[in-house]
Amino acid sequence: MITNISIVSVFVKDQDESKKFYVDVLGFEEKDDITLGDGYRWCTVFHPNQPELMVNLAVPGPPLSPEYAEAVRRAQDEGGMHGLGLTVDDCQQTYEDLKAKGVEFLQEPSKRPYGVEALCRDNSGNWVVLVETTPYTAEDFAASGAPG
Repeated sequence: MITNISIVSVFVKDQDESKKFYVDVLGFEEKDDITLGDGYRWCTVFHPNQPELMVNLAVPGPPLSPEYAEAVRRAQDEGGMHGLGLTVDDCQQTYEDLKAKGVEFLQEPSKRPYGVEALCRDNSGNWVVLVETTPYTAEDFAASGAPG
């Protein structure tokens, strides 16, 4: 029986710089940083409120095929890679705090049927969604005109 999600991977351009971003800017903590015999580096961070969920900061490369790794790098350069969705207690304040730390935002905090949402990028160009959730129903989406 599956009991939970324990690892998610985010493709990054530089594991050292990404680890600094996730730890120093977003407030995550370092979990593992191990280089295996074949040169593969296993680098993970976690949020202190959710230590059971590791985020693997993975550079595109083996075991991916060279063609697939190159496609991922192109998508990173184009800024089209999805990253993480993060729950926040105050989207406006988190936006202001992260903006002051130099985080690039694609969307300022905006009201949605499910709460307040802002969209930024990590230092590898991945989208990171910040969501301050509020109670909602399917009718809230219909009333907003959003697909639901």
